Amino acid sequence: MFKGKRVLGIIPARRGSRRLPGKNIVHLNGKPLIAWTIEAGRMSNILDKLIVSTEDADIGELAIKWGADKTV
Repeated sequence: MFKGKRVLGIIPARRGSRRLPGKNIVHLNGKPLIAWTIEAGRMSNILDKLIVSTEDADIGELAIKWGADKTV
């Protein structure tokens, strides 16, 4: 909650990338890139809910595993 308001965080995560396909599931320093973003959102202490928006099932599974509330 921030100033008495509920806050929703949305992380868009596409599978495709021009330079590095599948970059959100590539490991960086021991964990997938998407995990770093999810953890940063969780540590902000502002978000009431954190959703990852993706068309890819692998990214969706990782997002739930690393603490996202939902994937769409």
